[in-house]
Amino acid sequence: MRLKEIYEYADAIAPFSLSREYCARYGAYDNSGVILDCGTPITGVLFALDLTKRAIAEALSAGANCIVTHHPAIYAKLSSLMPNGEGNEVLSCAQAGISVLSAHLNLDCAQGGIDECLMQGLGGTNAAAIMHPLSSGGYGRVYERKEQPFEDFAQAIFQTFGARRVLLYGEGGVKRVASFCGAGMDEESVAFALKEGADTFVSSDPKHHLIKELCERGINVAVLTHYAAEFYGFARFYEKMKNMPDVGCTLFSDERYL
Repeated sequence: MRLKEIYEYADAIAPFSLSREYCARYGAYDNSGVILDCGTPITGVLFALDLTKRAIAEALSAGANCIVTHHPAIYAKLSSLMPNGEGNEVLSCAQAGISVLSAHLNLDCAQGGIDECLMQGLGGTNAAAIMHPLSSGGYGRVYERKEQPFEDFAQAIFQTFGARRVLLYGEGGVKRVASFCGAGMDEESVAFALKEGADTFVSSDPKHHLIKELCERGINVAVLTHYAAEFYGFARFYEKMKNMPDVGCTLFSDERYL
């Protein structure tokens, strides 16, 4: 199998055009797609949320010569590639003959993608409102779910997402949730959650003043690690990709970040 075919399988599940649409419509930046093509047939694929030394070691151990990541293996501008410097993981892959493909905003926003999976993992089924809608799917969701105490809702997060570290604020009931995968806690998402009448806010990578604003308004807040909030949906992407013909697939989880 060629890397182009891996791209096509990913594109059928989470169209890369969604990344371009999101960036054009909402002023974002992304670098999804083929990051490194070593030009050799792909015989094994490792799926990892991030391109890390551990992921590369796992790929080598599994005999995989392709790594598919969620977070772009090259995101910002790289001025050099050095063994102990920025971009060293990409250099290591090139030296080992490991091609790299990244599916970022397209996988966040796709139907059945990471943001929608976060909603489902939190007990939602259909979004009542989407903060950033696209031609298909979108990012940031508010939805109704079965009402329960915040304490029970929080316990379910640990179990469902395999989370080890969750910041919890609040004590009220949970019925209408706003959730945003990844680094989704900012002024816009908080305003959206408040406008849509959410009683609970779930995301990652917060600033204190935003937590304070929500708590002062009586909104429950659950803060997962960025990794835990996204690996849940990434694992479901893997389940859809692992049946590609003529190539073995492995899912790598780095529990340090859960």
